[in-house]
Formats: sequence, structure tokens, C-alpha cells
Amino acid sequence: MNSTLLINSARFLLLLFFQVILFDQIGFLKYINPYPYILFILLYPVNGNKSGLIFASFLLGLLMDMFSDSGGVHAAACVTLAYFRPAFFKFSFGLSYEYQTVKINDRLTPERFSFLLITILTHHLVLFILEIFKFSFIFDILLRTLLSSVFTLLFCIIIIYLFKPAKR
Repeated sequence: MNSTLLINSARFLLLLFFQVILFDQIGFLKYINPYPYILFILLYPVNGNKSGLIFASFLLGLLMDMFSDSGGVHAAACVTLAYFRPAFFKFSFGLSYEYQTVKINDRLTPERFSFLLITILTHHLVLFILEIFKFSFIFDILLRTLLSSVFTLLFCIIIIYLFKPAKR
């Protein structure tokens, strides 16, 4: 079995497991709930199969919806994130994205930080718009997006650096 496939499969299962068991239990003031399971989509190899990523993102979101009984909002947010990920790479990294030299789990640079921030904000905005789905709650949507994004970003950076591969 290909080592990249094995690593991505393990990452998929572990992030889903910890999201369901641990992170979904964090609900602070109804506005803060971190969603670091999207690290699977963010850490997927740049030169990986894009159709496979979209399918795996749909599956990840669908499983999250099944565990959290949320009716498809996670699946829609994950597929949106997977679809727009190449555009976010180009925006954040420019030409280095074209040559596939980008590794998100290296040291934190402004480019990596902007990529993480933009992707997390996009995922959360789509998630909360679809979850609440009322224009009269736009302030609530934006507040939940902002606060949850900050905590998700914090948890994602911690997770990336806790499980950073050793230098060879």
C-alpha cells in the first residue's frame, strides 16, 4: 500500500475520531466550537488526486453530519473547501504552488498562516450560513464564524506542530 494513502487514511480516521469524541463536546457560549477535522483537507498533498480529495471531503463531511445530526452542512462546507483549495493555494503561495513545493506542516510563515486563515474562514462561513440559513441572523453567523475560526486556527496550528514529521 502506498505510504501517502496510508498516512491520509490514518489522518482521515484520527481527525474524524477526535472531532466527534473531543472537539464536538467543546461548546463555549454557543459561539465557539473548533472544527480541526478540516485539517485532512488542508494537509492533503498538493499534487494529490483532486477528484479523490473532493470525494474524500464529501465522505468526511457526510460522516461528520451523521455523527452530529446536522443534515448535510458539513458535507457542503467540506466539498466547498476542497473545491476552492487550489485557488487558496495560488492566492497564498503564488508561483511556488505551481511547482508543488508547498508543505503546510513546515514552520509557520505568513503564507501558510494566510492559507490556514482563509480556508478556515471559508469553511466556517459556509457551514454557519447553511446551518442557520436566515438573513436576519447575519450578525450571529459572522460572530460564530469569527470566534470558531480563531479557535479552530489555534487548534490546527497546535495539532500541526504536535505531529510535525521529523526532519531527515
